[in-house]
Amino acid sequence: MKSSIHHIELYVQNINETREFYEWLLPELGYKLYQDWKNGFSFKIDKTYIVFVEAEEEFKKYGYHRKRVGLNHLAFCVPTRNEVDNISNILLDKGMNILYENKHPYAGGEYHYAVYFEDPNRIKLEIVSEE
Repeated sequence: MKSSIHHIELYVQNINETREFYEWLLPELGYKLYQDWKNGFSFKIDKTYIVFVEAEEEFKKYGYHRKRVGLNHLAFCVPTRNEVDNISNILLDKGMNILYENKHPYAGGEYHYAVYFEDPNRIKLEIVSEE
């Protein structure tokens, strides 16, 4: 049997901040808006989609941290190093922090050309080159 991820669903603190962030990032990676409703939205590429839903108020107080049990980060693959550099430049233009900046773009090792950063919910994201 061959399988792939159908979708990933992430609960977020503020749907508007999250949407503003992912509306520029995911189209850069080839995703298109797929679903849209009051408390959520999703972007799709091929058969896989990512869903963002605003958490209910009673659960927001616990917050998110990637070092707790649960999701550590999402990694996206792009074909070239140039595309990693393009995303890096957009992040800097938007005044966003690049994680592990002192090792960028080789924070994952000398053969792992990538940029690491966080979304508004502090979910770590990685864009890595196939080259």
